[in-house]
Amino acid sequence: VQLQASGGGLAQPGGSLRLSCAASGSIFSINVMGWHRQAPGKQRELVADITSGGNPNYADSVKGRFTISRDNAKNTVYLQMNSLKPEDTAVYYCSAAIRTTSGGAEYYYWGQGTLVTVSS
Repeated sequence: VQLQASGGGLAQPGGSLRLSCAASGSIFSINVMGWHRQAPGKQRELVADITSGGNPNYADSVKGRFTISRDNAKNTVYLQMNSLKPEDTAVYYCSAAIRTTSGGAEYYYWGQGTLVTVSS
């Protein structure tokens, strides 16, 4: 199983970016998918996650600015980031709770990380 993230880059304060993360490989089912971030010198933190039924959960710092969504048919999760702030600068990691066989255990997988820089 692999998670491939894309969409990071440089944005100006107030700008927007959209991240994507596609899961591939031997997948039976995917439960929660999410995005975390890690800024320099800080611990990794949850940004947002979303259940297989589409229920989102957001960190207080991004509520009203970021939107998480997913396409279950494509095993893909998205993060639309609007009104970006310099403090959003971080490496963003996607994650997914995946079961590879029916009745098997569920494990968390992580993408490779994509850098988001917000600067003028």
